[in-house]
Amino acid sequence: MHSDSLSFPELLKRIAGIEGKFRLRFMTSHPKDFSEELARVIAENPKICRAVHLPVQSGSDSVLKAMNRKYTAADYIKKIEILKKYVPDCAVTTDLIVGFPNESEEDFKATLSLVKQVGFASAFTFVYSKREGTVAAKMDGQIPEEVSKRRIMELIELVNAQTREQTSHYVGKTVEILCEDYDEKRGKYLGRDEYGRMTYFSSVENKKGEFVKVKVGSANGMSLYGELTKE
Repeated sequence: MHSDSLSFPELLKRIAGIEGKFRLRFMTSHPKDFSEELARVIAENPKICRAVHLPVQSGSDSVLKAMNRKYTAADYIKKIEILKKYVPDCAVTTDLIVGFPNESEEDFKATLSLVKQVGFASAFTFVYSKREGTVAAKMDGQIPEEVSKRRIMELIELVNAQTREQTSHYVGKTVEILCEDYDEKRGKYLGRDEYGRMTYFSSVENKKGEFVKVKVGSANGMSLYGELTKE
C-alpha cells in the first residue's frame, strides 16, 4: 500500500465533505473488512446513507468455515453491535445461502437464529447451486433439493415477516426521498430514503434527481406508497 493511499472510511469521509446536497451509498462490505472507523464515519456524516449491506451467508460456524469466510457468527454479531453503537437506526441488509454441502438442520436453525437476532431490514436469499470447478462442488454431503427448497421457503418467510414489520412503521410518517426514476407500469415516480426503502409517489412534474418529501400512506412488503407533501 502506498503511503498516500486512503482507507475506505477516509475516502467516504472526503466524498461526504464535498459541498452540496447529495446522498452517498456504498454497495457492500465483507464482514472481515467492516471496522469501527467505518461505523464512526457513517455516524458523523449525514450525507452517507444509514443503510449497510453486510453479507453473512450463514449463521453456522461450521458452514462459514467450509465457505472459507474467515469469521464466525459471533464475529459477525460483534460487527453489527459496533455499527448499531454508532448508528442505532441503521438498516442492515445481507445475503444468505441455504443448502451448502453438509449443512445440517442445526446449521440451518443457527441461520434462522442469527436473522432473528440481527433483525435485517431485508435480505437476498439463495439456494446453494453446484458449480463445476469449485471446491464446494467436489464436497461430500450435497444437500437434497427438497431439503434446500424447504429451508429456503422457511428462511424467506422469516425475512419477509421482519421486513413487513419494519416497513409498517413508516405508515403515517413523512420521509425525504431522492427521486431516481419513473415507473411506467405503476405510473409513479420512485426513489429511496436514507435507509434504502423504495418509495413510490405521484407527481405531475418530473421529479427525477430531486429531493422530495413524501407522506407515507401504505406499505407493501419492502415498498412504501405516499403523496408529496410540504411537511
